[in-house]
Amino acid sequence: MKTRLVSLTLGLSGAALAAALVLPALAQESLLPEGFGNPAPTPSPSPTPAPTATPTPSSTPKAGPVAPTVTATLPGTATTATATDDEEVEDGEEVEPGTLKYDLPPGARRLLTRIGPLTPETGGLGPDAFGVRGQYAAAIMRSTRGPLASRWGAILLRRSLASAIDTPDTINGADLAADRAGLLLRMGEANIARTIVQSVDYDRASPRLVATAQQVFLANADPAGMCPYVPAGLAHGDEQAWRLAAGICAGLSGEAGPAGWAMSRVRSSGKVSNFDILLAERVLGASGAGGRSITIQWDKIDKLTSWRFGMATATATPIPAPLRGTATPAMRAWTVLAPMSEMADRVAAAPDAAARGVLSSEAYVSLLSAAASDEEPPESLAAQTDLLRSAFGGETAADRYAAMESLWGRGSNPVDRYAAQVATARAAAALPVGTAVGSDPWQLIGSMLAGGYDNRAIDWVPTVNVGSRAWGVLAVGSPRALNGTTASAVSNFSGDDDSADYQRSKLLLAGLAGLGRIDSGQAASAASDLEVNLGKQTRWTRAISDAAARGEPGMVALLAAAGMQGDWSTMPPYHLYHIVKALREVGLASEARMIAAEALVRV
Repeated sequence: MKTRLVSLTLGLSGAALAAALVLPALAQESLLPEGFGNPAPTPSPSPTPAPTATPTPSSTPKAGPVAPTVTATLPGTATTATATDDEEVEDGEEVEPGTLKYDLPPGARRLLTRIGPLTPETGGLGPDAFGVRGQYAAAIMRSTRGPLASRWGAILLRRSLASAIDTPDTINGADLAADRAGLLLRMGEANIARTIVQSVDYDRASPRLVATAQQVFLANADPAGMCPYVPAGLAHGDEQAWRLAAGICAGLSGEAGPAGWAMSRVRSSGKVSNFDILLAERVLGASGAGGRSITIQWDKIDKLTSWRFGMATATATPIPAPLRGTATPAMRAWTVLAPMSEMADRVAAAPDAAARGVLSSEAYVSLLSAAASDEEPPESLAAQTDLLRSAFGGETAADRYAAMESLWGRGSNPVDRYAAQVATARAAAALPVGTAVGSDPWQLIGSMLAGGYDNRAIDWVPTVNVGSRAWGVLAVGSPRALNGTTASAVSNFSGDDDSADYQRSKLLLAGLAGLGRIDSGQAASAASDLEVNLGKQTRWTRAISDAAARGEPGMVALLAAAGMQGDWSTMPPYHLYHIVKALREVGLASEARMIAAEALVRV
């Protein structure tokens, strides 16, 4: 009995002991996936390599510097000696005042092989839209400097330049980005230009991109945006302008001493106008690093440069109206897009921006509405917005159309009158077809097509007379070809053509022939009557035809823009013919129709 009791006691003790050993193990079981939370093995120490001399940078742009190697470590894996070495290097490192320093892992760096925000899914063109001739495309971008005659041509070019396109092997991706951004900037598209510049990591920017970046950030009234490019700008760009930028960036970083020293050095050089230095010092004053109040006097200034525009706009310094009158069309568009600009200045520049495609119909109307919401808006603006309100919400269709006609006739120049058609695009598209609009409602049709409402415009075909101006606009702008498009119809159209040298009739024939909406024999007969040669061959016509044959819509859009510099009244008709034909061949028939219709509305 005693033996059995002892055995039972030992058995219970063994079970209790087993439980004591097992339960703690269960309680400490990790809930993390396998491999997490395990201490990493201590790395074996390796000899520190001797530092090598830094090679002198070459002025020749390359495809982009190699991304710096970044070693990722988990907390607790670094040895004390390594941490001490890092601290010593960090303490002894000198950072340029006003510049930024940070590291990116290789996977987070942006490649130069494809640059741009728009993909085919978001409205952009395909990656191969510009083909493989990178240097050729860049040269055309740099040579395209004048304002474009066509609003729709500018919209198409903006879309093409903003597309995520592959960088050809023949050019550095940063250089191509610089030329794309530069052309967008000359078009007035400051926001899109900034997006292209910022698509390239700043330490991979070529000298050409660095120079363009300065202009882009000035156009956006964003002096701080120049800061990452200051070291490269001092090495490769306009030294004095970049020294001013370095001073501004130092001040924005809270380093008042280096900021003041940079300004003094530029002033002592005598190479920069004291007025431009004062504008930079005003930016410092806004950041709290200036130390004194700066008063800007424009009395002796007769030209508005990009530096003066950017610095004055960034600090809300009013620019005199006479000086704004010297601004380029691109600078007027920058004014509209800069939210810190005076509302009166934005409204004054808005018609030009709307006519050039920088502002959409909706954006233009929204800007006017916001300006009219002030307590005491100008009388002319109040009258304009009252008419817009009637055009969109009048009690009857007749009232709405009467308001539209009043808006179309208010402009003092062709740009203002076309901008009014842009503003009423949606109201025109909503007008019932049975409304009494007269015998030739070409402005109504033109207003619809200015907003891209071609499916609504075609509903008005039965109401227009063949040979009228409205018929001509519909003949090239409608989604479907119209019946009875013959040489006789073109002749009827030219009978009422009041443009110089029948320019409107010649453009109509060019659009019809380019779209393939008139028989070749009929086209030849009409061309003979109008004494126009649509088949003329030049270096430009061969280039755009070859690009279309290669299936390069981006290159076609670029060459089309190069051929549309200037004004519709002076554009050779054969240019429009080749533009429309090439766009149709690369799958951009809708854009081709809108460009042809716009030509007939604006001539």
